[in-house]
Parts: sequence; C-alpha cells; structure tokens
Amino acid sequence: MRSVTLGILALMGSGETAPSMTKVHRQLFKPITEIRAVSLDTPYGFQANLPQMTEKIVDYFSTSLHVDIKPLSFLNFADSSDVARAVFRQEVRAANYVFSGPGSPSYAVHQWRPVGLAEDLKAVLGEGGVVCYASAAALTLGRYTVPVYEIYKVGATVHWLDGLDVLSMTGIEAAIIPHFDNAEGGNYDTRYCYLGRDRLELLERQLPEGVGVLGIDEHTAALIDLERQTLSVAGKGNVYWRRGGEELAFASGSSVDLAAIRSFEPTSTIEHAPAPVDARGLDGRRLGDRDVGAHGVDWGRRLHRPVVVGGGPARSATRGAGRSRLRAGRPTEGPAGRCGHRGHGRPRRHDVEDRLSAQATAQRLGPSSSSGAWSPTDSVPAFTITMCW
Repeated sequence: MRSVTLGILALMGSGETAPSMTKVHRQLFKPITEIRAVSLDTPYGFQANLPQMTEKIVDYFSTSLHVDIKPLSFLNFADSSDVARAVFRQEVRAANYVFSGPGSPSYAVHQWRPVGLAEDLKAVLGEGGVVCYASAAALTLGRYTVPVYEIYKVGATVHWLDGLDVLSMTGIEAAIIPHFDNAEGGNYDTRYCYLGRDRLELLERQLPEGVGVLGIDEHTAALIDLERQTLSVAGKGNVYWRRGGEELAFASGSSVDLAAIRSFEPTSTIEHAPAPVDARGLDGRRLGDRDVGAHGVDWGRRLHRPVVVGGGPARSATRGAGRSRLRAGRPTEGPAGRCGHRGHGRPRRHDVEDRLSAQATAQRLGPSSSSGAWSPTDSVPAFTITMCW
C-alpha cells in the first residue's frame, strides 16, 4: 500500500521572482516541514550574466520567502564529467522543492534530457515534493518543447523538440506554453510565448493525435496536485487546455479535476493542410501557413470555441485577426453561468457536463480555514462549466 503522498507540479507562466507569485511560493512551502530547496541554473547557463541571475534568485527566496535555496549548477552536458552528472542528479533527488525559471528552453532540454533529469524530477514528485518550473523551464516539462528563440528571433521553421515529459505523471499528454497572454509586441502578435496565433496553429497541427497544449498566462500558476488529481489556478490570469481546435479556459481562483482535462473530447479535429517547401513537422510531413485544407478550413483564420471555467473578474484575450474574444471568468448566474464571445454570432450558453465526466466538474478554490489565504491543499466547492460560441 502506498504511504507517501504525491507532490505538486507548479508551472508558472512568468513572474517567478515577482511579488505576484510570492504568495504562490509561500503556499507551496507551507506544508513542507523541513525545506530542502534547490535552484537549477541550466536554462540560463550559457548567458554572460549567469552569476547575477543566480544571485537574483537566491536573494528573492531569502528576502521574500525567508528560504535558503541552494544553487545547483549544471551548465553543459557535453562538458561535464560522469561524476559531476551523478552528483547533480543526487542533489536534485535529495531536494523537496526544485525550482528553475528563466533562460532558453531549447538549451535547457538539450542538457537535461541526456543527463536523465526527468526521472529525478519525477522521483521528487513521487516522494511528495514540489517541482516549481517557470517560463523557459516550464516549457521543457511537456511531451514536446517549443524552441522559442530559434523560431522567434532566428527565423527557424516552426518545429517541436522532444521535452522531458514530466507532465505525463498527470496522465495528460501535452506541450506546455507559458507567457500565453504576452503583449510585448504591441502592434504585432506575441501571444503564446512570442509565437503568435499563426505559428501556434502550425505547431498544433504537427502534434500527434491526442496531444494538446497547456497554456499559462503571465504572472499565473497552474498548480497540479498529483495526490488530489486537480489543477488549480492562482495569480493574475488564466490557464488553458487546447486540443483539436478547441480551448478550455480556467480562471484564476478555480480548480478542475485532471479527469476533466483527460476526458475532454473536442467536437472538431485539426486537419493537415498542404505545406510549403522546407517546413516539416515531427512526422516529416510538410506544414502550411494559411493554406486551405481538405474541408476548406483557412488555418490563418480559424476560430476556437472556448469553454470558460471558473470565477474572478471579467477579462478578455484576443484571438487574432478575424477575431473572436474570450471573456473568461464571469461569476455564474443560476445553474449555467455566462460567458461572452463577440464578433461572430450571438453568444449562447449550455451545460457541457455531458462532455465531461460527472466527477470532473470544475471547482472554485475556497479560503484557507486557518489564515484566509489560498492553499493548494484547501477543499473546494463545485463550480459550473459553461460553453459559448
């Protein structure tokens, strides 16, 4: 009989050392009686400001959280010795709070995959520990990883890299994309971790059937409790589950059973369109940008049907040229609640519990019984799922 409680996989969209995420770190530390926290520098291990980056992280944990976090350095797999690799892995496994954040996801995954870090992170979670990965590091934990810099800055053909797939512990097959609501581009689309909508849809078309995308807004955390089998949302934005051209949006302050995500079946499927020369996906087939597929689907203008889950203040996320808007998180009114979708037909709503298992009803986080602060282990009452398009 299993006696050890499984841990929490915390995925942050950004702001991992900002005040917006301090409360989340604090609540993740709360149930740990003897903290053994480590910070991995690999994602930014190639940067000239490596010492300053490490110092900033250590200072943040010391000043804001009163936690002494131990920096673990693993800069390059090829240049490391067998002894250095073994020591690094042992120290990761000895920790009960493993943190990593900014840098390059492609650089990180090229060092972590050959050293076998995925098994060490799974061991930490299996022993009840916390793996808290943010921004670039979070990108590495899915089945596939986006090489952000190569696509956004270098102009590489859109493609996936193999990820560490620590997320598979949840039974969910997905790529993880932080910075989901990024708006730094101003007059051009930098949502979806600087990919923009068109590139995101090209990447989604390369994914094997059944593999989705877990998106996390900036200054937002997806907190996956492996013991309770729930995903809770904390911070300023939403968490999204995208699959088959459809999207579930979970508002800050809400919680959903992982079974709801695993069992979600989209009503539509993503078609493979004709592709331009030089662009190939994981299966070697060519990809197309704004090509019309067999059923007349214009991939450059495709609209998604969001299922809005949770409460909190009303907010919107633009969906690109053509454009629908998702208004997520309005309080429910009566048994069905409301959600809005502007620009393409009148809004309508209906209960979608027939598409999700009865046990997988979304839930809103309740206040902590002790301090009034949110806790990932708090019990939560039932909440309503609504759908509109």
